[in-house]
Amino acid sequence: MSPFSVKTFVIFKIDLQILIKEAYNNEHLEKEKLMLELKEVSMRYPAGNVALDNLSIEIDKGEFVFLIGASGAGKSTFIKLLTKELSPTSGQLWFEDKNITKYHKRRIPHYRRNLGIVFQDYRLLEKETVAENIAFAMRIVGKKNREIKRELPLILNLVGLNGKEKKFPDQLSGGEQQRVSIARAIANNPKLLICDEPTGNLDPATSWELMDLLSKLHNHGTTIIMATHSKDIVNTMQKRVIELEDGKLIRDEKQGGYA
Repeated sequence: MSPFSVKTFVIFKIDLQILIKEAYNNEHLEKEKLMLELKEVSMRYPAGNVALDNLSIEIDKGEFVFLIGASGAGKSTFIKLLTKELSPTSGQLWFEDKNITKYHKRRIPHYRRNLGIVFQDYRLLEKETVAENIAFAMRIVGKKNREIKRELPLILNLVGLNGKEKKFPDQLSGGEQQRVSIARAIANNPKLLICDEPTGNLDPATSWELMDLLSKLHNHGTTIIMATHSKDIVNTMQKRVIELEDGKLIRDEKQGGYA
């Protein structure tokens, strides 16, 4: 082999190594930013009805996603798969780099520490104060009393509940109760916040106050998936929209409206 051809071969080899390294790094970065992936997921209930049909969806860290669709479209089943109340009939569900499709029930509580969940009906402990409701969620994951005492005022301030910590749920407005629900959901700094119709029981003005709070949390880096029927909120905020119909994905739009 001539000196020129040897030199050419060495340069080619170095360039190839650089390309391989760049490809590896790009793939690694893609995996790092990916939070949630559904791979050809279907869900069929024992009675035979198909709730989800061959869904393939990727959601990155830091996204704000609206999940929309008529009643019966599959939104509730979608959320129950994420919270591991259900496992899919077929397909795979990945969270970060872990396949959680068939997680054993012993592993589910640990997985759920990554999640914060906000319900339409609040689901507060009626006989506990605001502070106790939030502290309850923190104790579940093993936080010590000194940690709770230090962090609780910060959480109350973040959700706008200063001065309400000694109130009971029945002494609060609907909007305030939902703020307690959000405070409880974010108390352990979840990677993913799942909101199931959080404004469904609220008047428009209070709904927008709540959305301002969720936007603030999103701006701090929280990934949010919110199921909703509110056309006004979806059309105004122009976030990513995933639309289901009869269990099928019919639209996935980066900056979409309710249309």
